[in-house]
Amino acid sequence: MAERIEKKVERWVSAGIIDWAAAERIRKLEAEHSASERHRWPVHIALALGGLLVCAGILLFVAAHWEELSPSWRFTLVLLLVGFFPVAGALTAERFRALSLTFHAIGTICVGAGIFLAAQIFNLQEHWPNAILMWAIGALAGWALVQHWSQAILVAILVPSWLVGEWEVRTDEYRLGEFVVAAGLLLLALTYLSAIDSRKDSKERASLAWVGGIALIPCAVWAFVERSDYWLRGRNLPAAPHGVRTFGWCVAIGVPLVLALILRGRASWMNAISAVWVLLIGTLHSANSAGERSLFSFSWNSLGGYILAGLGALGLVAWGFVEKRKERINLGIAGFALTVIIFYFSDVMDKLGRSASLIGMGVLFLLGGWSLERLRRQIVGEMQRREA
Repeated sequence: MAERIEKKVERWVSAGIIDWAAAERIRKLEAEHSASERHRWPVHIALALGGLLVCAGILLFVAAHWEELSPSWRFTLVLLLVGFFPVAGALTAERFRALSLTFHAIGTICVGAGIFLAAQIFNLQEHWPNAILMWAIGALAGWALVQHWSQAILVAILVPSWLVGEWEVRTDEYRLGEFVVAAGLLLLALTYLSAIDSRKDSKERASLAWVGGIALIPCAVWAFVERSDYWLRGRNLPAAPHGVRTFGWCVAIGVPLVLALILRGRASWMNAISAVWVLLIGTLHSANSAGERSLFSFSWNSLGGYILAGLGALGLVAWGFVEKRKERINLGIAGFALTVIIFYFSDVMDKLGRSASLIGMGVLFLLGGWSLERLRRQIVGEMQRREA
């Protein structure tokens, strides 16, 4: 961040917007601000860990003593959980804002616990995804009141969780339900990851990018696995009705693209390309399900997943290079390396002897890791030179 500000200051001075005295004042102010931020990070880590430990401790305490409590004490405990932490956050808002925000985040998490505990107290057996929807509404209200990225993360996680729950309930007895979920979450992870670029930057967008970056590779692996063997696990189940499939795909593809349009505007055309890539994953093993046995279908079903995964990883690298985002380049390189490793373990290692396979694996890790790291540094270096 300091290097980026220094480049901007030099550009402003060379353009005559500010003089050298103003430039020095800006440098001094940013240096003091960055120093204070460096001293505050241990406090932020302590608060984050403290919040997680408090949530875990509350859940363990309730789980251990739940059977011993009467219904009246159970409901009293639920009310205390839901009401105490927001009140504590409001009382500490002016004295210690970071602690206040931690209390509010714990309170939003306790809202979900309170909803499910209240349902258990009164023996409610209704549509369970509605509980997640109510929790998401509570998180949305917390975000509107607190205006902090921690609440935005909870909203970004809970709303897709509600949609997944609704889909699971309605398609539990049909084929193809799991792949629609995996494809939708993969595209949503890409949308979250692309929420931040060189022109639009905020803590909420950065938090979405973190969520998308963490979820991207697991969602991609899930999508490929689901499409590759869904016809084995669900061949005894009936196919979902046409209307249900159409609605599911509209939500899985439409919601991430609409969100990308809101977050990125005209730049969301790249997200549309990523949606095409996600849909291409659905062509894997489609020939087998239709009863075709051509050489092309066999080759595509065997190697198509690796080809699509490699193209997706390279596309993510190119996307990061164009929009000057290093994290996308790093994730793309990691995805390409993971594709090569899976291909070696699945299609190459079993065709070699034990010693040859181990030697090949060692060479793959050594030379492949060195080559990919060298390529990554070259791409990042070229991106930084263009940015300067």
